[in-house]
Amino acid sequence: MGARIEAGEAWGFWWGNIPGAAFHAVSAGVAWLAVPGHPSVQLMPGDVILLPAGSDHSLSSDPDPAAQPCDHVAARRARADGQILRFGTGAVQTHILSASYTHDPVVSTQVLTLLPQIIHLRADHGGTCLSDTVRLLARELAHPQIATTVVLNSLIDVLLVQLLRAWLASHPVHATGSWLGVFSDPLIRQAVTKLHEEPARQWTTAALAAELSVSRATLSRRFPTVVGQTPGEYLTTWRMDLASKQLRDSNDDLETIARAVGYTSVYAFSRAFRRARAQPPGQYRISARTQLSESAGAHSASIFGR
Repeated sequence: MGARIEAGEAWGFWWGNIPGAAFHAVSAGVAWLAVPGHPSVQLMPGDVILLPAGSDHSLSSDPDPAAQPCDHVAARRARADGQILRFGTGAVQTHILSASYTHDPVVSTQVLTLLPQIIHLRADHGGTCLSDTVRLLARELAHPQIATTVVLNSLIDVLLVQLLRAWLASHPVHATGSWLGVFSDPLIRQAVTKLHEEPARQWTTAALAAELSVSRATLSRRFPTVVGQTPGEYLTTWRMDLASKQLRDSNDDLETIARAVGYTSVYAFSRAFRRARAQPPGQYRISARTQLSESAGAHSASIFGR
């Protein structure tokens, strides 16, 4: 979900305890963003900023503000009633659209965990797709209708993808050696797609190379360079992600889950899972469900929360 912010003069507030990545887009006026340990960043009209880890931060009219904590009760009310969050005094000078994006904590193959603490795209980032999506998001927030939550969630998904596209285009080095590099290498993208489509298949590097009609040597060389892992290491990571979700979200027994992710015995699966998650599957199932319940309660108490 998101919120619209209107600010006048001499304003500043502090965002804390954000459940997910935080996104801000300035449509009019000027704002300053401050994250502890980083220089303040000036945001101009058309600028967008992403804090992938949801870092505590302030927004203000001054680069060195005495920001006050945000009134989360007022923020929740504004979101629920379609009202606007107002800060500062005098006539409105600054308009900001704020939103959040949460990801499933049991999945380790996440884009957001690979990104720097602050991503700032200036208004001249190139292309109009991101700006168009921001306008659609602002319009949906301003005029909520039937299924607005569904529309907002979909728009935020699109917005994140477009933001990452624009940022990676100008920072290609950040994709090297992580699975972000998959997007820039057609061969490795096909390889990862095969692994995702058939995680239970008894893959070997040679079998995967044969599927792609390339040599084993070529795949063995290019896959780690692009992804930062061998095909086997990546497959194990993906299998453990799938198993973690299935343990948390279903009542399937361990034998069923083991088969679904390519293990022929519960013992082999349990050993691999414990190595990856530092807990046996049964204990993980209990702790993951407890964390999910606690997280749902915490998210409902924040201005942000998708």
